[in-house]
Amino acid sequence: MSVYHNPVLLRESISALIANPDGCYADATFGGGGHSAGILEAISAKGRLMAFDRDADAAANAPADDRFTLIHNNFRFIHNYTLLHHPEGLDGILADLGVSSHQFDTAERGFSFRYSAPLDMRMNVQGDKTAADIVNSYTQNELEKILKVYGEIDNAHKVAGLITAARQQKPILTTDDLDNALAAALPSFAEHKFLAKVYQALRIEVNQEMRALEKFLEGAAASLKKGGRLVVITYHSLEDRMVKNFFRSGNIEGVLKKDIYGRSEAPLRPLGGKPVLPSEDEIANNTRARSAKMRAAEKL
Repeated sequence: MSVYHNPVLLRESISALIANPDGCYADATFGGGGHSAGILEAISAKGRLMAFDRDADAAANAPADDRFTLIHNNFRFIHNYTLLHHPEGLDGILADLGVSSHQFDTAERGFSFRYSAPLDMRMNVQGDKTAADIVNSYTQNELEKILKVYGEIDNAHKVAGLITAARQQKPILTTDDLDNALAAALPSFAEHKFLAKVYQALRIEVNQEMRALEKFLEGAAASLKKGGRLVVITYHSLEDRMVKNFFRSGNIEGVLKKDIYGRSEAPLRPLGGKPVLPSEDEIANNTRARSAKMRAAEKL
């Protein structure tokens, strides 16, 4: 499992998640199975765990455990499967929103600028739209928007212009093609950091991650029993803001709504104030943990 993906904030997330060892739980982002293994260790023989992953490669990590069920689908559908498998509701749901090490390190998946590969980035390889489709078909304004919003790139207008100019000469089909198209915009002091933002923006758009996260949060809140826990680990400010807002208000905009009696309609109560961050030791052992933030909430 550690080869596929090193689970982030494992001890902290399991501690926040498990209140009833005999309960039913969900790992919404199975990946390498590290968090699922931790959950299975923490629950009793009566406990149950269902896990989600739309990447077919993740199935190779499924444990041979009668308490475990792996569902090959997007976690946005968690409420549908909860109704099917656990209509009484779940005691806890865990989601680690990071891209797995396996996906980054499998060159042909096209997630990383570190490898020369087709510009793909689909978490579900059966999906229709690749990153190459986006950079070659979106208008300059559409590209600018996703680069600015999902990549938080200051000079998004210039970057979008470079992409549209380059594709007029020839289609941008590989990571090398994209990197070459962006050469004029790369800062000499932080080239890799800049490219990481561009690739992040494209990956989020390819996989519709923000929309899927919104639907997941809504479905997770509906799937929990009273007192059930929702634990989410995020890796960039967009995700963290959405999770924080939803935990506080019940919607990603952060608008607190009240009923006619003045009571909050938010379905969850945040546990703790500030997010939990990885220790210096964990970051030293797993650099991909450096931007992680963990938040937990309880169903009201």
